[in-house]
Amino acid sequence: MLKLQIIDEDEHYIFVNKPSGILTIPDRHDFQQTSVVTELRKKHERIFIIHRLDRDTSGCICFAKTEQAHRYTSQLFEQRQVEKWYVGIVNGQIIPDKGLIDAAIMEHPTLKGKMLIHQKQGKPSQTEYEVLESFGKYSFVKFKLLTGRTHQIRVHMKNIGHSLVCDEMYGEMNPIYISNLKKNYKQSKLTENESPILNRLALHAFQLKFVGESGHPYFIEASLPKDLDATLKQCRKWL
Repeated sequence: MLKLQIIDEDEHYIFVNKPSGILTIPDRHDFQQTSVVTELRKKHERIFIIHRLDRDTSGCICFAKTEQAHRYTSQLFEQRQVEKWYVGIVNGQIIPDKGLIDAAIMEHPTLKGKMLIHQKQGKPSQTEYEVLESFGKYSFVKFKLLTGRTHQIRVHMKNIGHSLVCDEMYGEMNPIYISNLKKNYKQSKLTENESPILNRLALHAFQLKFVGESGHPYFIEASLPKDLDATLKQCRKWL
C-alpha cells in the first residue's frame, strides 16, 4: 500500500510530495495500477488533476478538490502564472553556473514518448538554471520552468551536454555508488554486491507558487527524498 506524503491541504487543494517510480494517474490500460490519484480517491470522493509529473520524477503535485478550483488553476498553468522550481543532479560541471536555456522542443518523429530540440518545428521552451553546488563530477542544480513542455528539463540539459543522472532516455542509466565518489573505496566483505545510493532519475519538483482565486498565496515546498539527500551528503563528503 502506498502511503502518500501530504505537504498541505485546504478546502480547495491538496499538495502531495510524490515518490519516484509512482504514476501521477493510472495507466490508461490498467486502471487498477497504483498511482497518486488512485490513492487520493480512497479518502476523497472528488480529486481533479491539474498537472502531472513523470513516473520517475519525485516532488510536488497540486490537485484540486472542486471543479471551480480545478478550472481556475488549470488556466493559471496554461497562462504560465504558476511558478515551478525543480532541483536535480546532473553530470559534470556546468559553466557558466547560471543561465537561460532557450531551445524549442518537439516530439521525436519516430520514438514515441521522446522529445528533441528542433528550433523550427518545436514549441518555444525556456528553462532558467542555477548551480547550487558543484562537485566536479556532478552538479546540484535548481531549475525554473518558464514553459511547461514534456521532459523539458531533461531535454534542455542533454542539449547543453549535462544530462540528468540516471536519465536512461536522454543520457545514461549509470547509478551512483559510494565507490564512484570515494577514492580507494573498499567494499565490505559482508556484502557481495555494492548497492547504489541513487538509481533513479535525479529530478525533484521542489517548489510551486501561485495565487488562489480568493487572492490567497500558495508557496509549497516538497522536501528532498532520502535518496537524493543521501547522494548530496556523500558528494559533499567525498568529492
